[in-house]
Amino acid sequence: MVHTMSLLRALMRTARMIRHTPPLADGLPPAEAVLLDAPDERLSPALVSAALGDWEPAAKLLATTRESAEWENRDRYVMRLAAFAHNREEWLTTWLAAAPRDADALVVKAELAVRRAWESPARAERLREVGPLIDAAAEADPSDPVPWRISLDHARGTHATHTAFESLWEQAVRRSSHHYGCHVAALQYLSAQWYGSHRECFDFAEQAAADALPGSLVQALPVRAAFAQLLKGDTTAVLNDRIDAAADLAIVLSADYRAGDPWPAEVRNLLAFVLMGRGRWEEALEQFRLIGPCATSFPWTSVTDDPLGQFLAARDGVRIEIASMTPLRTRAERSSSAGH
Repeated sequence: MVHTMSLLRALMRTARMIRHTPPLADGLPPAEAVLLDAPDERLSPALVSAALGDWEPAAKLLATTRESAEWENRDRYVMRLAAFAHNREEWLTTWLAAAPRDADALVVKAELAVRRAWESPARAERLREVGPLIDAAAEADPSDPVPWRISLDHARGTHATHTAFESLWEQAVRRSSHHYGCHVAALQYLSAQWYGSHRECFDFAEQAAADALPGSLVQALPVRAAFAQLLKGDTTAVLNDRIDAAADLAIVLSADYRAGDPWPAEVRNLLAFVLMGRGRWEEALEQFRLIGPCATSFPWTSVTDDPLGQFLAARDGVRIEIASMTPLRTRAERSSSAGH
């Protein structure tokens, strides 16, 4: 009897999935249209040119962000250009040879050096060696917060004391008080995985979000703290309340941006992950609709070596969860059939 009942439940679940999953795909781009870490329309031509050995479009792009104090965009572009140079460095080498004191070339060089040092088995030692490159980038443009974001990542890897870290943080926020990248770097330093605790991490994130400007991605810091807590896995009722509140705040932030916008894509990917972790399937599906084709490596690389595959599997999984909870027939449908 028990076996029969469990078989019936499985059949009902399958029937619901078959009936309800296809309509749940409304608003979701097909799997083949989803791109991982797709560059925006400004960065894309610079990357194409760099692939051909031409550094000038990247130089022009970064110069524009510096001159117009677009610090958030500048930080994103520096990270993406450094990631590209990690495997294809010729264009950056040529740029540095042509303009060895260029603030934009120096900041990409510093970011690249820190990334490589982080991957080394002798991480702390390698990071200490590249410290002067960060100093050179900071001196090249004293108003730029991006070298200070790099220095915060650097400090985490060199086991900097809280006092030393706070000194760097002060320099960073003096240049851009609401800079998202600097806040993320500080949050990582304060995490339980590094030199703080989950409580310290959440406290910092919630305070920063409360102080943030309208529409600022800093409002998503608590959902990053929530993600770290979910990965650890030992949540309590009080922590779950904080995680849900963080998700609620990030949902409001996400609604400020158009669907398919690459700028908040990472925050939306992260939010979808956290909503799934809390079993909030309908809200997670709405974030997948807003994400559109913009899958991001983070947070999926935290659980897999195939972030795009994991993103697509998660998206399908959310639809299946919703479908399995949806009645086979609505009350109205049942009443209608009963009347005949």
